[in-house]
Amino acid sequence: MTMNISSFEDLLHVARQQPEPQRLLFVFTDIELPDDSTAEQRARFQAGEGGAFVPLMSVDKKPEELDTFDMLVEESRQFGRDWAVVFVAGLSGRGGRAPTGDEADRSLQGMIEAIKTGAFGAFLPFDRFGNPLLID
Repeated sequence: MTMNISSFEDLLHVARQQPEPQRLLFVFTDIELPDDSTAEQRARFQAGEGGAFVPLMSVDKKPEELDTFDMLVEESRQFGRDWAVVFVAGLSGRGGRAPTGDEADRSLQGMIEAIKTGAFGAFLPFDRFGNPLLID
């Protein structure tokens, strides 16, 4: 099934329409310049390009626990960390049962490790305003 997700609200709608209960997994990241960066990489970073995603915090939510992206942003402020990009993935339940907290925690840890290594292509990235991003 092809899903066209052009906003955070689209993501919530699609998650709520799935045949099995879902948990949405969120990893909030900042963008930093690695210590071993070259002069060219530093110049690009100063111009607003490049850098590496650094996971700061993560949370899982049932789709019905969120109505808007603003609710997610407001909750993220409780952690006292500014972030640049949030990566989102869905975790599907089985047999009419939602994924457990332990399953969500394991999946979040896998997401964090993937983001650290730059393997984030399977996740949906959104900026601080809820706009989907295309990261190449």
